Formats: sequence, C-alpha cells, structure tokens
Amino acid sequence: MSGCGDRTATSQSVSKPETQSATMAVSELEKTALGKIKQLESLMADAQAKSLDVTREETVIWFAKEFLKYANWDEQNRDAVAYMFEAYGPYRNQKDELADQIPDFQRTKVIEILDAGIEELSQVISGEITRRPVRKVDWQNTVAGDNMFVSEGKPIFLYDYFSKSVGRPLSDERVYNDHLGAIYHGGENLYPVDHDRAINSFLLNEDGSWNEELMKEVTGISDENIGFLIYWNMGLPEWIEQQEPEARKGRSLFTGYDIDNPLVRETWGKIAKKTGELTKDKKVSRMGYILSNEPHWYSEKNHWSHQFKEMNSISSYTLNKFRTWLNKKYAGEISQLNDNWGSNFADFDSVEIEIPIDRATRGTPIWYDWNRYHMDRSIDWFTYLQGELRKGNPEAHTSLKIMPNMFSENTRSHGIDVEALTELTSMIGDDAQTREKRKLNFKKDEEWQSHYGWYWEELATSYDFMESVSPNKIHFNSESHFLSASWWRELDTSVDYVNSVYWLATMQGMDANLAWFWARDPDGSPEDRLEGTMDFFDPALAGSFAGSNNQQPHIANAYTQVMYDLNSFSEEIVAMREQRRPIRLFHSETSAINKPNHMTQQFKLYEKIFFDGFPVGYATEKIIKKQDNSLWDSILVYKTEFVTKAELAALQAYLNQGGTVILDSSESLSKDEYGQKHKQGLTKGKGKLINLNGKADLDEIRQLALKESAAGLPELSLTEENGTAHKGCNWRVVKQADGSYLVNINNLGKHAAKLNLGLKAGGKVSATDLMTGRTLGDSFELKSKGVLLLKVNAI
Repeated sequence: MSGCGDRTATSQSVSKPETQSATMAVSELEKTALGKIKQLESLMADAQAKSLDVTREETVIWFAKEFLKYANWDEQNRDAVAYMFEAYGPYRNQKDELADQIPDFQRTKVIEILDAGIEELSQVISGEITRRPVRKVDWQNTVAGDNMFVSEGKPIFLYDYFSKSVGRPLSDERVYNDHLGAIYHGGENLYPVDHDRAINSFLLNEDGSWNEELMKEVTGISDENIGFLIYWNMGLPEWIEQQEPEARKGRSLFTGYDIDNPLVRETWGKIAKKTGELTKDKKVSRMGYILSNEPHWYSEKNHWSHQFKEMNSISSYTLNKFRTWLNKKYAGEISQLNDNWGSNFADFDSVEIEIPIDRATRGTPIWYDWNRYHMDRSIDWFTYLQGELRKGNPEAHTSLKIMPNMFSENTRSHGIDVEALTELTSMIGDDAQTREKRKLNFKKDEEWQSHYGWYWEELATSYDFMESVSPNKIHFNSESHFLSASWWRELDTSVDYVNSVYWLATMQGMDANLAWFWARDPDGSPEDRLEGTMDFFDPALAGSFAGSNNQQPHIANAYTQVMYDLNSFSEEIVAMREQRRPIRLFHSETSAINKPNHMTQQFKLYEKIFFDGFPVGYATEKIIKKQDNSLWDSILVYKTEFVTKAELAALQAYLNQGGTVILDSSESLSKDEYGQKHKQGLTKGKGKLINLNGKADLDEIRQLALKESAAGLPELSLTEENGTAHKGCNWRVVKQADGSYLVNINNLGKHAAKLNLGLKAGGKVSATDLMTGRTLGDSFELKSKGVLLLKVNAI
C-alpha cells in the first residue's frame, strides 16, 4: 500500500487544472476530441498501409475514449467526485471547485494527447522521424532470468499497476489489456498478471488445519498467468491473541504483530512452507514472493507512525532477545555495558530499555546498541520466513518491498538494514518515490527545486546502493510511487517528468514496476473499495484517488508510452546498465545510526559525481570482502567518523591488495561504534592512501577521484551549459563492438541544457537519436526532463 511518510496534515493550495470551459462548452470539447480521434485513426490507416507500427497510437486512442467516458461519469456524479477530493487533505478546501473543473480538465488533456499523437504519426508517415516498432510483453511466456526478466530471448521490462480496479475479475479485458499493462494477446485468450494475492495469518486454523476457502485464493489461480504472491502481514486470528496476549506488542503499520513472538513465528513458518509447496513451479510465482509490504518498525519517540500503534512498546520476547544480543555483543561483561550506558545493571537478564527510545540519545551507546539490534532482529525474522518458504519451494524467488528512504534518509530507528536484506532475498525489492514538485505538507519549497526538474535523490541513491550490493539480481519495484504518493501529486503533472523518471529508474536497474494505482472501473466509477464511506486503517488509501493518474489521461498514457519505448530498446538499456562503477562511496551503517545528518552529508558527495558519465557505486565492509575489488578504481570516504573494527579492517585489506582510498579528513574512520577512538588508522599497505586532512572541498574531492579513476572512465566527454553552476544531465555510455558508443542522456535539471559531445582523446563525433532517427551532430540542446538515446560515432 501507499507509503505514509509524514502524516502532519496541512491545507495547501494546488495548481488549478486549466480548462477551456470559459470559451468552449463541454459538448464542444468532446466534439473536438472525437474529431481528433477520427483524424488520428485515419492517419493510422495510412501508416498501416505503409507497414508502419501504430501500437503507440492504438494506446492513445484507447486512453482518449476511456477518459472521455470518465469525464462524463465525473460530470454526472459531481458530488461523488467532490467526496473523493475531500478525502485528500491538501485538496479538501477546494473539493467543490475541483469537482466542477475535473470533467473539462480531462477532456482538455485528451485533446492534448491526441494532438501529440497526430503530430508524431504525421512525422513518421512523412519520414521526418523513424521509430522502432513496439515490442509487447509476452506475459504468458516471460521468465525470470539470471538478472533480468526475459521474453523471446531478450530482456523485457514488466509494468502494470499494483492495485487495479479491485473487485474486477482478471478476465475483464476492459481493465486487463495492452494499454494498462500486464497483458499479452494470444489468439482468443488474454493472460493478465496475477498480483495482490494475500497470503495471510488466517490461512492456518488453531487445530493446525487449513482454511481451505482462503487457500483457494492462492491455489485457484490459473496456471496460464505469470505473477507474484505477497505475504500480507496485517491481521492476526483471535486464537493467536488469546494464546499470546503480547502478540501485538511491537507491531508496525503493515506488520500487525510481534515478529519475535514464538507462536506467530511458528504459524507464519507453517504458512510459508505450505504456500510454497502449493505454488511451486506455477507461473504465478515466477515474479517471486514478496515477503513483506513496506516493513519498518520506527522505534523513536514522537514519530508519525506511532499513531498507528507502531512500536509503542516491545514484548517480553523482544526484550529478552535484546538481552541475549547484548550479552554476546559485550562478551558477557556487564560492567562494559554499564560503562557505556551509564547504568548499573546487575546482569544482562536485568537490562531494561524504554521503547520508543528518546531521540536525544542518538550518538550514545544505548542508541547504537538498540538500533543495531533492531536491524538484526528484522534480518533474523526475514531469514526465518524465507527459509521456511524454501522448505516448501526450494527455488522460490523472493523480494521485500523496502521503502528506499530507509537508506536515503537520516532516520535509523526503523529496524531495516537495506544492505543485509538486499543480500538476503533473490530479487531486489522496493517501492521508490519521486515527485515533480514539493510535498504538499511542506510549507515552502524544497532545496532541490532550485536546481532540478524533479526530486530524484531517494530513487537514485537507493538504487545505486542496492545495485552495488547485489549487481546480478532482478530488481522489482512492486509499488512505484512515481505518478503519485501520499503527500505528492499534481493534476497537471508533465509528460516529460514521467518519461524522465522511468528512464532513470530503468537505467539504474529497475526490471519490473507496478505503478500506484488504477482504480477506475470500466464505467468510470471508482473501484469498489472507494465507493461509500472510506474508513481504512491507513487513511492514505482514502485520499489516493484524488489528483492521481485516474484523473490524468496524459499521465496514464505517458506511463504506457514510456514503457513501450524502454522495451523497444531493452538490449541497449541493459548494455548501458552493466557499465562499470569506477568510483565507490564508502557507506557505513555505523555512522548512519550514530549521526543525525549522515545521509544528508553523503548525498552532497554523491551529487557531485552523479553527472560524470558513469553510475555511482558504493562500497561497504561486505562489498569489499565479497566482491571482486577490480570492479572499481577507488573508494571515497567522506564524513564517516564512526566505523566498527571490522569496517576499518575491510578498508585496510583493500589497501593491502593495492587499492586506492581517498580519505576526506582525519576525523573520518576515527571512532568505533561507541565513539571511542580507534587505536590505529589506515596505512597505505601496497595501495594508495590519500588523506586530504579536511582541507579539500567537494569539487576538489571530485576532481581527485576522477583523476585517480581515470583509466575506468568513459572515452567520451559531455560538456553542459544550463545557465547555472549545477549540472543537470545524468548520462551513461558504453562502447560497442563496432567502435561506436551508446549514450543515454537524461536532463534532470530545472533548465534546458546546451550539450557538446566529444572524444577525450581528441576528435569530433556525430550523434544519431535512436528514438527518432534524427542526426544531431556533436552539439545540441536538451530540454528540462528531456531524454535522449544516442548512437555516437567518431568522425
């Protein structure tokens, strides 16, 4: 379900949808749209007569007709639409105004997508541009390969909606079709992806028997469908709560029970094993088992999640496991714990801790011990759950829908070790969020808005981190919040934004994504859950419809269109995704736990090298120990004061083998997890240790890193002028067998960029736009949120 984020409700003004209602009657808008549909259909016939692919235009026509129908429904059910707007806090005070405007807004946007479709197809017919035919997804025969989904022997990027017209049967082709994703037309049959099949606690009865009616929802899925299964961890049957009164202590928003409770663990272990057995070798499990929906257990005081009973207290089981963990951590020496904590416990069995923990303790040993244990206990839970599943299905693919801000944001009381959990499962899993404008519960603009066209920090940093940890795994974003999220949506979201964000996410590793969300029934009404009184445990669901893609024909169409383009160039994209990561940023969860602003500081360095033509990489203790160190040329350590002895030893081992470490200052790596000075720092060994002693700024650190990693950098150069001191164009390049280069450029900047491509060794180049066939030469302009896929030749 939708990530909740900060729950502080505010009433913000939003940009009003522009309509033509002041100058044109509704019937005229619809008449105009219908006329443009006929015009586009006529062009499609001309194109087909020339054997030109018109799949893209078929989708434009479908969305145009659907949203004209939706606009009429919204007009005829104005009060119901107002109620939907009222359910979303930032729109509440404008509910009547927006309800009046939304029918014409949708009709106007329909006209816009038709105009764009007419213009593009006219250019295709005239030969002004050339396009690759759309490559549709074969949902019946797509399989999970080693590190990508594969269809007809080629990589394929899967797309659909996580929640899709709940209440509609999978056989309803008005909902499950080419345009909304997850469909392959095979003769007379349709093969929709199955998802949101909830494996839950109620499957097991108290006497050990199975609830056969509920089990049919899992086992009764046609084996012609590819899909995934999800462990839905919200509820608990009464018999568990009667036997275990503490079973709900330490619950979280979407995990409604104590993961340390023995009966809960036994129950879920049986469920995982049994459902694994029953779904083994079925197509519905090809995309894997999602072991948890947005797991987190925020355990600090005054967190927004506490109103949902998250970590309001802990059970005796959790406390006792913590005591055991501490006993091992301190090697049985209670005096050492007392020295660290400033406590006077007689032994480990008498240790107490107040949960939720006070934020004021951050940076102290008690804060570190609790939060490191808190992460370890969730690792233990998911290791157990996955292990039991694989007793029933040894080949089971697994993922976790990890909220990427668990990595990118400063907070570390959530119990999620992104590195360990990414390592654990066989697929990378997440539900990344982006936004084109600031969050609607923020009272002023965010810092990124001064420089960039959209907020990419969470997506980019977390994806580069997870891909660094597990570079050879399928990456499944099972609830992409790119189109809307709890505290962001914009009725007039730009099509360019949608194009830019999906290109970046896919270039950074995303193999499948399910957008949030599709909630229109075929007649235009909201899905069953959203009709009548909307009283949900998570209030984010009630407000999800208003201002979403369900009211945005241009955005719903843009999502499908960009996935068409990505799949038409899947082989080129995968080739560029495999580009080497020559510079690695050292990441320490030890510093992230201890420091209040560690990830904010780290992003400043990440941002500096994000626009240099290669993917940013990360190094950790485990990455250094487990991966081939020749995969990178240098490791940057920046404002990372706290590291364990093991982390320090890993960096020293890398140096001893001839590696290069750039250390920003003597403060970095100076303290252990408890703030005690390390007795010895790094030495160069057989490698190169560059200690900048805190004198270099970010630009100097970047330049030094580029110099030390020069041998692994691209042969091409890209210069950018956008009128500011901030670069905006993220780009990647890979050399092909014929000596040419594949280049992707994505302008994340707020301003248009004048670009010049060249060879670092000297000499000129010429670029061809692979998506249009146009020759661009070596100098060209790229609009804000513009994307190019180029073939570049030396001349």
